Amino acid sequence: MVGAGLAGLVAACELLERGRRVLIVDQENAANLGGQAYWSFGGLFFVDSPEQRRLGIRDSHELALQDWLGTAGFDRPEDHWPRQWAHAYVDFAAGEKRAWLRDRGLQTFAMVGWAERGGYDARGHGNSVPRFHITWGTGPALVDIFARRLTGDRVRFAYRHRVDELIVDDGAVVGVRGAVLEPCTAARGVASSRQVVGDFEFRAQAVVVASGGIGGNHDLVRKNWPARMGRVPEQLLSGVPAHVDGRMLGISEAAGANVINSDRMWHYTEGITNYDPIWPLHGIRILPGPSSLWLDATGKRLPAPLYPGFDTLGTLEHIARTGHDYTWFVLNKRIIDKEFGLSGQEQNPDLTGRSLRAVLDRARNGPAPVHAFVDKGVDFVTADSLRDLVAAMNTVPDVEPLDLATVEAEVTARDREVANRFTKDSQITAIRAARGYLADRVSRVVAPHRLTDPKAGPLIAVKLHILTRKSLGGLQTDLDSQVLRADGEALPGLYAAGEAAGFGGGGVHGYRSLEGTFLGGCVFSGRAAGRAAARAVS
Repeated sequence: MVGAGLAGLVAACELLERGRRVLIVDQENAANLGGQAYWSFGGLFFVDSPEQRRLGIRDSHELALQDWLGTAGFDRPEDHWPRQWAHAYVDFAAGEKRAWLRDRGLQTFAMVGWAERGGYDARGHGNSVPRFHITWGTGPALVDIFARRLTGDRVRFAYRHRVDELIVDDGAVVGVRGAVLEPCTAARGVASSRQVVGDFEFRAQAVVVASGGIGGNHDLVRKNWPARMGRVPEQLLSGVPAHVDGRMLGISEAAGANVINSDRMWHYTEGITNYDPIWPLHGIRILPGPSSLWLDATGKRLPAPLYPGFDTLGTLEHIARTGHDYTWFVLNKRIIDKEFGLSGQEQNPDLTGRSLRAVLDRARNGPAPVHAFVDKGVDFVTADSLRDLVAAMNTVPDVEPLDLATVEAEVTARDREVANRFTKDSQITAIRAARGYLADRVSRVVAPHRLTDPKAGPLIAVKLHILTRKSLGGLQTDLDSQVLRADGEALPGLYAAGEAAGFGGGGVHGYRSLEGTFLGGCVFSGRAAGRAAARAVS
């Protein structure tokens, strides 16, 4: 097993349950068990769940599949297997996924979030209904479900072992070889030494690549930046640790594996600089409600339906065309207290710590981690007037000066639209529609009001960066997670799961994600890889 992230842990559990012996190899130390999943918010995509039904959400397999395919936009010959994986994954999410995870100890928060709301037509991008279920305990709790099962003499870990080559014998993958890195006691996520102190070679009847994507390797992100999006960003923040380097994709390709859809990536447009970084260029993603006014670097409003939380890729494509690498949220204290969340387990101590009291305190007083960023974050400014706010925005590092008249025109026009119950502004319409959902009205979306209302102040502006995160393409696999060669035939002995496999097939998401699907994709593809490898191993 190459990689000790969630997909690798799930695959290892499946192998152990079937009586097989497993060696898990990872270039990092034991503190990094669980990989990126440990840092996550713990979001999971379920379809027609009891949590949804309790909140009055009417979901179905048919609606979820319509949303998935409309979001994915599969349009290439190599999308054959990703499309098969998409159908299989929606079957899983609407079927046994929830029960299978709960049997292993999963608990979820009562509220269901509504991510990637779309804003186009019924067959286009986005979730028609809320489907984002948060793991009670966030990423660490999800990782623990599987990590605690990896005990006994049939499983062994080889930490600080960096795989540099897949061993191929007579056309089949029969093992791995690479470098032993010097011992390291660095904390989880901290960039570690690459000093080599030895080498190794391990042979096995099956090898599973579960090594993650390229989000921590900005050189690879830029190399694979899609031509359709034009200009490659100069400024990027990292939403994942440096060890998410994509090395195993090239190593697997050199052994005969087929890598597809490398130009499909999922990077966020609401990144903020972490004032207390753990890894290089550490950024945090804002999980925004729909009310903030979104401006480009020149102070012009982003076009409909590029509102907060509606279309990540559409927003990224628009930003790339502006010639700048950043945008702005303009909002106020009332909005930030109710509508701002931060992605990641460490930014959600109430949910991660499974404290209902802390959750209620957050609802009453606003999230303390967000308040800390307002106070300490280099990307946040506050003011009592719009004139003073724009002046403060112009002091933020690495920005082009904003014209007060331009920003004022956008804010004033928007504020006029909330003066009565009628509007032609589709963002205001979307806010009102969101408040028709109980969970949003209670805990996520404020009533429409003027941004400049003194009672809702002070005003706040946030500089938003592009934040690297997920690779949507990867190693091409069949439904058994067996890696395929360029000719479409299986590469014997090699399997892939998680982000390294594009979460299944080499790109189960197509061009876009509905969210809550990455962790689930690791679980589903890891499960398939473990079961298939167990069948193949004597």
